[in-house]
Parts: sequence; C-alpha cells; structure tokens
Amino acid sequence: MAQDRLPLALGLLVLAALVASGIAPYDRATWLLEVVPVLLAAPLLVATRRRFPLSTLLYVLIALHALVLILGGAHTYARVPLGFWMQELLHLSRNPYDKIGHVMQGLVPALATREILLRLGYLSSRRMTGFLSVCVAMTISAAYELIEWGVALAAGGGATDFLGTQGDPWDTQSDMFYALIGATLAVTWLVRWHDRQINKLQAPGLPKSTA
Repeated sequence: MAQDRLPLALGLLVLAALVASGIAPYDRATWLLEVVPVLLAAPLLVATRRRFPLSTLLYVLIALHALVLILGGAHTYARVPLGFWMQELLHLSRNPYDKIGHVMQGLVPALATREILLRLGYLSSRRMTGFLSVCVAMTISAAYELIEWGVALAAGGGATDFLGTQGDPWDTQSDMFYALIGATLAVTWLVRWHDRQINKLQAPGLPKSTA
C-alpha cells in the first residue's frame, strides 16, 4: 500500500491539473492537441501498474512531464507566464517554455526505455542500453515533429499556437536538440539513482543491473 501512495498522489495531481486547464484554455483545439500524450499515457500506466510497476523516479518524471504539457496546453507554449519570466531573466528573444517540454520529451522516454530494457533483460551491455534509449527518445521526438508538420498542413494558419515556433525558422531542429539534451541527461546523470531504484524493483532470482 505504501508503494501505491506516491503514484496515486501524482495521478490525482495530474488529473486535477488537467481538469483545471481544460476549464478555460486559451485555445480549446490547441489544448486538446497538447494534452493528448497525457490522455494516452495515463490509462496505460494505470493498466500496467500491478504487473509492471515503474520506479519512483520514473513516475515522478512522467508526472512532471505531464504537468509541463498541461500548462503549455492551457496557455499555449508561447504564452506560458513562466516562460515570459525566463525570457526576461535570461534576456531571450522569445518565450523558451516549449524547450522545457522538449527536454522532458527526451528525458522521460529515454529513462522509460532504459528501465524496460534493463528490467526485462533485453540487453546485457549498459552502454548499448544507454545508446538505444537515446535512439528511442530521438525517434519519438522526430515523430512528434512530423505530427506537427501534418497538423500544420491540415490546419494551415490555425496551427500556429500548436507549433509554437514564434517565428524561428530553426524551431524544429532546436526542438530535437533539446530532446537530445534531455535523453543524454537520462542516461548519464540519472544512471546511478535509476539503477538503485531498478534493483529494488527486481524480483528475487532476476539479474540486477550493475555498473
């Protein structure tokens, strides 16, 4: 029961934020497009909670990513107040909030991939696990950019808020670069912390991930 408390609390927090953000978002269509990943991931996490519970670290980061998406959906990424504060503090030419989202877009999938590969014993090489985790995260990032392109073609000028380019012709490339930063952080800085939590989750008799 104690192990269920944190995921439950995080789930309720994300649900409350989702409901609040959907009451009066800046643009209803943009809000829906931005929170679709949350709507898809939440049922999957609930369905797999018993047979394949994730590490506490991963649950916390997934919830944080969901909150970043929800806030971006409520205001649209170019209008998030936190981003304006960062823009003023760092003397930037644009609201940088969407880059937080893309760092998370790399970090969370990379860490989730790493956990699945290690716990299910698909790979024995830790370096190869890290490399493939980054590859999966970058594939997801590229797929998301393709989705944005498809939405832009379908909606024309109506996709401006969803794209959030803010006039930057290199926005797609910088988005993927920030996702790469997030994925790299997941397989470098968080490795020791992640390994300790994975070892606690592994059932007796299964090989533990080692440095």
